[in-house]
Amino acid sequence: MDNFFDDWPLYSQVALILFLLALSGFFSMAETSMLSSNRHRLRAMANSGNSGAALAERLLKRIDSLLSVLLISNNLINTILPILVTGIALHLFGDSGLVLSIATLVVALLIIIFSEITPKVIGAAFPEKIAANVGWLILPLTFLFKPLLWLINQFVSGLMRVSGLQSSADSRSMSKEELRSLVLESNRFVSNHHRNILLNLFNLENITVDDVMTPRAKIEVLDLSRPIEEVIQQLETCYHNKLPVCDGDSERIVGILSVKKALSLLGDSDLTHEDFKLLINEPYFIPAGTPVLQQMQFFQDNQQRLSLVVNEYGEVLGLVTFEDIVEELIGEFTTSFSNLSTDPHWLPDGTYLASGGATLRDLNRLLNLNLPLDGPRTLNGLILEKLEAIPDHDVSIKIGGVVMEIVQFDEQGVKTVKLYRPLINQTLA
Repeated sequence: MDNFFDDWPLYSQVALILFLLALSGFFSMAETSMLSSNRHRLRAMANSGNSGAALAERLLKRIDSLLSVLLISNNLINTILPILVTGIALHLFGDSGLVLSIATLVVALLIIIFSEITPKVIGAAFPEKIAANVGWLILPLTFLFKPLLWLINQFVSGLMRVSGLQSSADSRSMSKEELRSLVLESNRFVSNHHRNILLNLFNLENITVDDVMTPRAKIEVLDLSRPIEEVIQQLETCYHNKLPVCDGDSERIVGILSVKKALSLLGDSDLTHEDFKLLINEPYFIPAGTPVLQQMQFFQDNQQRLSLVVNEYGEVLGLVTFEDIVEELIGEFTTSFSNLSTDPHWLPDGTYLASGGATLRDLNRLLNLNLPLDGPRTLNGLILEKLEAIPDHDVSIKIGGVVMEIVQFDEQGVKTVKLYRPLINQTLA
């Protein structure tokens, strides 16, 4: 090879070296951009009509062949470069050990700077943009090197099988926790609101209707055994779309009444209880512990929006609506929280005054706490479980890293609690 290039003019040899350096840099940049590119973004670009992105996605499906082409091309060039540089050095400065050492050092620096580091930094900075353009130059090489690639890939596959390193589709699929981490790290591309919705969607798998239902004590029930005037007055002042109905026994729900349909009857002066009973729909009962996702599917399949949650004895524990599940996914529809203050945020002094009936899930979400959710569902229940008694004096306790001071209580439980912001939260704020 030396004799062949010795006949070339010096400027031609230098130009060839520069060309090979650039070509080696191109393959290094292509390798980095292809491996660093986001395949989902490439697919989106391809779906929008970018043929280069479609080609890059196609090449990445055969990652073994792609890497083989890039590495064979790059290493072949990096093998030729030292020979050419050494030949020029010997021709200009004579045959000596010092010349060979300097020529080797120079070519190593040239390859590291211009063929490795710089192009790879560029490829990592603009992966999808570069990947969508370099595929057109790589594709012909896959056909040119096809026989050699087949031989190399057969050897590599055999070596992997012998070593027990054979890859599978399962090893390349993403777990739920990996997807969650991907969403958490997507703040550069996804708004906080959308990211929270995605995270809440992951959480729905671990939530039951007990977590989102309205407790029995807070359900407004229409009692049809009361005088008709009281029934009408309750309907006129009701702010719910549907009401559970009982007939004397408040523990036995006999149906669900559409308030809108009931109000359409109010112009009739001869209204009786029977008129409202004709509008009652059969109630839907679901067992406690039903997964939220399963209940959402039930609502969709049966065109229902409300179900009553019962325990193993058939006692009504609460009421869950389709809106309750949607709010768990996308957040509250309003800015008011029945058991939280009108401004559910830490005060400047690092405290927060919470109702004993506030749910632990709401407190965790709104105040960025880590209160345990595997037991009681309200702050009052959590404190009573910890104390194992209803307090008869002001007391302070620490649960889940949060210091709590009981401010108000009665014979039924804790009414108001002052929470102190954990130090780790103050540091991160």
